[in-house]
Amino acid sequence: MKSMILQAPKPAEESPLSLLDLPVPRPGPGELLLHVSACGVCHTDLHTVEGELTLPKLPVVPGHQVVGRVEEVGKGVQTFRPGDRVGVPWLYSSCGQCAFCRRGEENLCENAQFTGLHVNGGYAEYMIARADFAYHIPERFSDIEAAPLLCAGIIGYRSLRLSEVKPGERLGLFGFGASAHLAIQVARHWGCEVFVFTRSEEHRRLAQELGAVWVGGPDQEPPASLDRAILFAPVGSLVPQILRVLRRGGTLAINAIHMSPIPELPYSLLYWERTIRSVANSTRRDAQEFLQVASEIPVRTTVEEYSLEEANRVLMLLKRGQIRGAAVLKI
Repeated sequence: MKSMILQAPKPAEESPLSLLDLPVPRPGPGELLLHVSACGVCHTDLHTVEGELTLPKLPVVPGHQVVGRVEEVGKGVQTFRPGDRVGVPWLYSSCGQCAFCRRGEENLCENAQFTGLHVNGGYAEYMIARADFAYHIPERFSDIEAAPLLCAGIIGYRSLRLSEVKPGERLGLFGFGASAHLAIQVARHWGCEVFVFTRSEEHRRLAQELGAVWVGGPDQEPPASLDRAILFAPVGSLVPQILRVLRRGGTLAINAIHMSPIPELPYSLLYWERTIRSVANSTRRDAQEFLQVASEIPVRTTVEEYSLEEANRVLMLLKRGQIRGAAVLKI
């Protein structure tokens, strides 16, 4: 099977992925063999190939926004059968036994495994998935449209939840890539006023198309203070700027698996019960709820489509902020 493989981390400019032919894997108990049709390209993939994340496995096939058809089911699988269309997200598995898992916080499990990091992901023609961490895809979405829902969408939904945004409140989105362009649609569905902060003129136009009431640069003052904010850009220096425009008692949720250092800031920016919290991974509950909400709205994914062999080029475009909406590899 054709696969794009990371053998050693390198800057995206050096084309870190190699196109190689690998044997088709076989599913074990509780597993699915998927014939992959589409895989979204995520900023986490960029952090992976450039070595900004600790890499527990090398070589590894990246990709964790995977849509495919079940080719074969392993022993004991009852929830899927050959031919079913399946989505596989970032959370590949958790232990189910630790205190975090027992509290419903499987996203924090110390023994969690992640797709395209601990195990081979979707930049390939076939992959193995855990049946209990895979999802039926709503019929209204094509394979290409569905791929970004499986990380950008799910983690954006979790970020909305952790920001504690309520219907009718003012929400600021800082950075407007794949995740934010889906989160804004859920927020608008909830009746929120959305303010988008991004340097890209193309991203500003997309934000306006999707219902933002105001767009501007990250250093600009919005016309009203924000009740809640989500930081999507991995830029720690934005944190003090966001706190300056966040109301008393407001919450800033940081949607980033890796980001630059947060600078020292005066306590007055945090005072008045403002909250800063990180968003770490997602749970199966997040995935199930988001896929249902996405189907009901319905969410519109803005997608740029590429071939598997173009994965290195796509990572460079992502690094330069030149993707409008989300990038998806058609396998």
